[in-house]
Amino acid sequence: MSSTVSAVPAAASPKALAHFESLFEFETDCYDVHDAMRSGKADFVLLDVRSPADYEKGHIRGAINLPYGKIIESKLSQFGPDTLFVTYCSGPHCNGAFRGAIRLAKLGRPVKVMIGGATGWIDDGYSLEPGAG
Repeated sequence: MSSTVSAVPAAASPKALAHFESLFEFETDCYDVHDAMRSGKADFVLLDVRSPADYEKGHIRGAINLPYGKIIESKLSQFGPDTLFVTYCSGPHCNGAFRGAIRLAKLGRPVKVMIGGATGWIDDGYSLEPGAG
């Protein structure tokens, strides 16, 4: 008897290793973003891709609000072409961070998604800052 979990066999270890290692090319987490920002080692631009109203309610200190639908080259002109962007949205239930990452990638910009978003940030014990930043 097998469960729906084991009905499809797990990937072979080399394939699993390649997959899980590759995730770090696409994702970062709240702890690593917080640590880099706290220690002054933020070598990325943190983009809050939610609406201005949601940003106003609470955002990560230092994040720039640029809703994913408004990510165009002219809005990025102040940043060099090799600038790494990290996108976040409301949380794991929201795909806005991925939508923003797609727009940035289509513009040829380096990008990662902060998994967990604002919800993950709060869950990790960090606070959001109200107001327009």
